Order: sequence, then C-alpha cells, then structure tokens
Amino acid sequence: MHTKFAVVGDSFAEGVGDDWSDGSPRGWADLVAGGLAAATDEQVTYANLAVRGKLLTPILDEQLPAALRLAPDLLSISGGNNDIIRPKVSIAANAGRIAAGLDAAVAAGADVLFVTVADMTQHLPLGRLIRRRGDEYADHIRSWADRPHVTVVDNWSDPVFHDIALWAPDRLHLNTLGHRRVAANVLAALGVDVPDWDDTTTLAARASTIEHLRVHVLPWVGRRLTGRSSGDGREPKSATLGPVRR
Repeated sequence: MHTKFAVVGDSFAEGVGDDWSDGSPRGWADLVAGGLAAATDEQVTYANLAVRGKLLTPILDEQLPAALRLAPDLLSISGGNNDIIRPKVSIAANAGRIAAGLDAAVAAGADVLFVTVADMTQHLPLGRLIRRRGDEYADHIRSWADRPHVTVVDNWSDPVFHDIALWAPDRLHLNTLGHRRVAANVLAALGVDVPDWDDTTTLAARASTIEHLRVHVLPWVGRRLTGRSSGDGREPKSATLGPVRR
C-alpha cells in the first residue's frame, strides 16, 4: 500500500471545480488520498503541488523536482492540458518531455500515475480543434501504460464525461461529480476500494450560451491575449507531505 502520495499538475490536479466546505479546492487527488488512507491502518501523507493555469514547463521544471524531494512512493503527474489550447504546440515534443519526467520519477523510487483530463470538447467553442489535439496527446499517453512502475488512468476516453452534469459552469473544469468519477477511476486502477462518497451534492445552475461566453470565455481569452494566468502568484495548496484531510 502506498503511504506517501504527491501530486503535480494544473487546475485539473489542484481540484478546481470541486470545493471543501470552506471554499478551498478539493478535487479528485484529495479524494484519492482519502481513499488510500481509508484502505490501510498505516498513516498516509499527501502533498499537492498543482497550481491552476500552469503550462507543462513549470510543472516539469519546478513542481516535479520539488515533489521528488519529498520522496513519495506514489507520484501523480498530469499536465500539458493548457499547452494544447495554445495557438501553437508540439504535442510530440511535450509527450517526450513528460516521458523523461516519468523516467526520473521511477528512478527516484516512486510508482507513477499519469492521469489524463476528461474530454471537455463537446461543451466548448472550437471543441473539434481541441479534440484533435487531445486525441493525439491521449495516444502518446496510452503508449506509456507498459512502462514498469507507471499506471496510466485514461479519463479522456471515458464516455461518462460526455454528460454535461459532470462539468462546472465554465464547462472547462469538472464539478464535484466529475472529480469523484476521476477519483474512482484512479483508485480502481490502483486496486483500491472506492469509498462511498456522500451524494447530497448541490450543483450550480447552467448558464445560457451567451452568459457562459461573457462570464467564462471572454475573461479566459483576455488572459491569453495579455499573457496572464489564473495561477499567477498562487501557491500550491499543500507543498509538503501532511495528514490526509477528511
């Protein structure tokens, strides 16, 4: 059983779209940590260094080395998702960089998860363009499944995520139900029982297309045009290993 779990990535791994009762982000990685803790009598510690809006370079060059210094026995890597929606990207080159990161993590003694995002493209403007890139990226990721000590969790091809009910109002991030689905996929891949999570979740009302564009899409485009990120100045929610939050 893994007892030291660390996570690196972007908003997907940070847990944007699913909050604790105090408003702080929770998400699938927190739920996986809870599942690991529930499955053993040993103490499980957890660190999440993911920060929303991050591109692949800071994830691999900053978050990954910091995570490896914690000496986790289970390390989750996700990322490259924000790069895909940039005007220009070499998916093959990014996949090669991630593969090198997987090798470094395994060499450091960790079992490694690569957790893909869910396919959000059916609910987004320009979704077809993003889907083509996402499919190419997913093909690279699936090829890593045979690597020793690497587990690939392929949410991209999970048709359950085609249901808009699993997505936050911005249609780009998962909501509580969506993050629970990812957590269940990860725990199943690890051979760990999925907890019986409370299903008394109140979901936000769906905005009209015009309201969605005004509230979510236009601010996102504005950040892209000015080179800003939603994660600018933001610190990881838990940069060191600590007790699992219940």
